[in-house]
Amino acid sequence: MTGRARAAVRRWVPEGWRGARLDPGRPGATALALVAAVAAVLAAVGVWSGRPQAEPVTALPRVGLSADPAAGAQADAAPDPAAGTPGPIVVSVAGKVARPGLVRVPDGSRVADVIEAAGGPLAGTDLSAVNLARRVGDGEQVAVGVPAAPDAAATAPGPGADAGGTAGPAAPGGRIDLNRATAEQLDGLPGVGPVTAQRILEWRARNGRFTRVDQLREIEGIGERRFGQLRELVTV
Repeated sequence: MTGRARAAVRRWVPEGWRGARLDPGRPGATALALVAAVAAVLAAVGVWSGRPQAEPVTALPRVGLSADPAAGAQADAAPDPAAGTPGPIVVSVAGKVARPGLVRVPDGSRVADVIEAAGGPLAGTDLSAVNLARRVGDGEQVAVGVPAAPDAAATAPGPGADAGGTAGPAAPGGRIDLNRATAEQLDGLPGVGPVTAQRILEWRARNGRFTRVDQLREIEGIGERRFGQLRELVTV
């Protein structure tokens, strides 16, 4: 103890208390122990009551569900009337196929689908002049390996309809219609061989149809000289 502390004790503590020891005795010690125990219990209760509480999440409302589960399932399974379901179309298949005649195919089918529905082409049939990717329309005819019937061109769809080899008749005046001609017809033109004829068909398949005769000059292999030979022999 420092000198200042001793001076404070002599000044403020009575002389009879100086050097006395505090002895609470057994009852006092027991009371102190009980007080400490109660304080510890109260502290524990305070900590427990102050712990974070989990807040229950309210249930979200069910949207768009029927009170009757069976009715809801029927509503989900029912088709949308506004969507509409395209029906099948009927196409005549002629020529070198396994089962020539009428076939029914889904709307939006292509020439390849029609030929497959007719049993596929016969062995050895040349399909190079047939545009297998062309969409077909209801009531038209697809000729495979043979010339199409005279009325086939009238029933075939519009732009680019005959890009797959359903040959149409020659235009008036003996000119070849670039939008209906087959590879064989184009091959018969002066200066046009099988390769150039195929390029004409590929151009027609990509662009839909010719709108001007001079579009032939866009095809590889047809220069000014060859175009001069063809311009009076073809039409659109």
